[in-house]
Amino acid sequence: MKQLANINSLKDWRRSIGTGSVGFVPTMGALHAGHGKLIEQSCAENEKTLVSIFVNPTQFNDQNDCATYPQPLKEDLELCEKAGVDAVFLPQRRELYPDNYTYRVIENEESTVLEGESRPEHFDGVLTVVMKLLILANANKAYFGEKDWQQLKLVRGMAGAYFLDTEVVGVPTVREEDGLALSSRNVRLSASARMLAPEFHRVLSTAMDCAMARLELESLGFDVEYVDERDGRRLGAVQLEGVRLIDNVQAME
Repeated sequence: MKQLANINSLKDWRRSIGTGSVGFVPTMGALHAGHGKLIEQSCAENEKTLVSIFVNPTQFNDQNDCATYPQPLKEDLELCEKAGVDAVFLPQRRELYPDNYTYRVIENEESTVLEGESRPEHFDGVLTVVMKLLILANANKAYFGEKDWQQLKLVRGMAGAYFLDTEVVGVPTVREEDGLALSSRNVRLSASARMLAPEFHRVLSTAMDCAMARLELESLGFDVEYVDERDGRRLGAVQLEGVRLIDNVQAME
C-alpha cells in the first residue's frame, strides 16, 4: 500500500493507474468498521481503491473540536492495508488550502437546515474539501456512508451541479448489535451513556411521528436538537452527556 504525502505524489499515482477503475473513500481518520464497509465495497467494485485521511478544519464550528479530533494514524493505516487499500492520500492543510479558504463551495438551501441550522457554515467546509478531493482523486466512484444522509445528498447534488464524472455511492449505515450507528464519537460515551445510546435508533425507528420521537427521547434523557422527515427518511440529532450523535432511518408510512 502506497502512502501519498502530497498532491504531486497523488497525481503521479493516479496517472500510473491509466484507464483502470478507481474507487475513492474520503475520511477524516479514526477509522472504524463503518469506514471498513466503504472500503470493502470500493475494493469489490473497482480495480484500485484510494483512501484519503485529512481532518478538515473548515467544517468545524469549534476549532477546539478540530484540535482534539482523534488521529490514530498508525491504526488507520493498518486497517487500510488489511482491507486491501492500494493507496492512502495524507495531505496537509497548506496543500489543500493554498488560498487559505478564500474560495469555497456554498449551497444555499439544503445546507441551511437540520445539521446546517445547528452548525452554520459546516457544509461549506464539507463541500469545499470534498470538491477538492474528488477533483484530485479523479475516481470512477466515491463512497459515503448513509449515516450522514444530509451530507450524502449534498455531495451528490454538488457532483451533479458541477458535472463531475465521479459517481457518488451511498453505503448503508453499519451498526453495533444493539442498533447504535458506528461513529468515531461513540468512544467518548461513558459506560452509562453507551447503554442508553441505542435508544436513539430504536425511538427513531418506532415512534409514530417526529413529535412523539422527540418527546420520548427527551423523557429518556437525550438533549434533542432535531427530529425531522425528508426524502422518505426520518433524521435526528441528539446529545448525550455532551456527545453529539446523528442517525436516520426509513420514515414510517
